[in-house]
Amino acid sequence: MKSLAAYIMQGRIQAMIAASCLALLSLKYPPVSVVSSASVALVTLRRGGYEGLYILGCAALAAGLMGFFILGNFQFAVAYVMVLWLPIWLISIVLREGRHLSLAVEIAVILGVIGVIAAHSFMVDPTATWKQILIQMAPATAPVDNTQRTIEILSRYMTGIIAAGSVIGLLLGLFLGRWWQAILYNPGGFRQEFLSLSTRPGFTLSTLLIIGMAFTNVGMISDMAKNISIVLVVHHIFIGAAILHTVFSGKSLSRYSVPVLYVVMILIPHTLLAVALIGLTDRLLNLRKNKFEPTDAK
Repeated sequence: MKSLAAYIMQGRIQAMIAASCLALLSLKYPPVSVVSSASVALVTLRRGGYEGLYILGCAALAAGLMGFFILGNFQFAVAYVMVLWLPIWLISIVLREGRHLSLAVEIAVILGVIGVIAAHSFMVDPTATWKQILIQMAPATAPVDNTQRTIEILSRYMTGIIAAGSVIGLLLGLFLGRWWQAILYNPGGFRQEFLSLSTRPGFTLSTLLIIGMAFTNVGMISDMAKNISIVLVVHHIFIGAAILHTVFSGKSLSRYSVPVLYVVMILIPHTLLAVALIGLTDRLLNLRKNKFEPTDAK
């Protein structure tokens, strides 16, 4: 990974090649999109918003041309710019100028919330729309009863699930880009920033209010609140993960307990609710005794 980060920082051509080729590769291997986004983040974090935008635009053009000649399709490049590269460029500027990872994470979450609100504002009936899409995607061999029941449940929350997934991808790309920047120019800086990840009391209070609205029966407002709550829970999962990482790293056998923590979170999704609850009660419990100050990784 360090060699890839060093290659990206060699110059504009190298950064464009990395971002565009990784974008094309992600069509076959979707997780690679995080690495592609991290390429844009790294350039923006280190060299500024203008340079990041220049690389973004040129990489999008290169990816579009390669997609057209190799796949006969260039539209994916437009989708990449709008859904992945522009948002990560924006929050990378926030992180570079504000030097607070927590603020950049909050901005990413707010972008996800805006996406949910926009979907509910412009779609006549989001639940019905998602139901039609899910019916078309359902395997023909799947049991009818189980499939219909699953579609009925998922269609009510798909807007929030898609927005939350986008925020997760965005934050993973930002974290990877910041980690690259740290290992090249400020070893250990990202670890300190991540372990100090927190949120303001007002943000936590807003989360609790929206979750409370989700349990009311006010039609479209409660449906929107439910989907927004999914995005906000993602925010507190990251904070909870930072808290548990800090706590476990101070224990004996931390070399093993910290990796196990993340493996459990990935393999047992139900544990994420407990992690989010820890993140939500961060200000009250104060499990992290040592405070970390954000560092300048420029």
